[in-house]
Amino acid sequence: MFSIANGVLAEVAPRVKFTTTAGDFVVEVYPDKAPKTVENFLQYVKDKHYDGTIFHRVIENFMVQGGGFDASYAEKKTRPPVVHEGREALVKGGPKNVVGTLAMARTSDPQSATAQFFINVKDNAFLDPTLIPPGDPVPKFEYQGRVYENTPRTNLLNAPQLFGYTVFGKVVSGMEVVQKIKSSPTGAGGPFSSDVPKTPILINSATLVK
Repeated sequence: MFSIANGVLAEVAPRVKFTTTAGDFVVEVYPDKAPKTVENFLQYVKDKHYDGTIFHRVIENFMVQGGGFDASYAEKKTRPPVVHEGREALVKGGPKNVVGTLAMARTSDPQSATAQFFINVKDNAFLDPTLIPPGDPVPKFEYQGRVYENTPRTNLLNAPQLFGYTVFGKVVSGMEVVQKIKSSPTGAGGPFSSDVPKTPILINSATLVK
């Protein structure tokens, strides 16, 4: 999608409206920062994948996560994983994992993100991808208080703990609804031993609005 401002063609950030049992919120996503991630997310929206799913992981001082399980805790079928674009998005000026941003959830495998997403409800810098300094080998690299010298570049690029999480959008309206979701009383539910809202929070629909 594009708009013309002052004679210049500019890409408009697509917006998706989530209608939930806790209220509505709208996110905008950034194809110029994380194109494959956004394409993947919007395809799930268009396929109505998120309709009828729940927020199954809610941690008040961390994030709210959903998009993978229906109200019976059955995991929905997904397409193959999308390539991790976290570092590329940051280099292009994309947002970090701060309050209100939208990121892809995944397992410990950095290349495992499919449909599940989360919204940061606090600044979570530890989730940010780690940018690798220039050079091969990299002359000096610091991580979690340790200094690594003359490290082969590929070792750092492929280290799972350095990938972080791909941020590809943010909440632009209805953040009070997300705040309401994050404050939900939680406990065990379905296959999960904790962090599940005791009163299910259902995504009735996710719709592309722009």
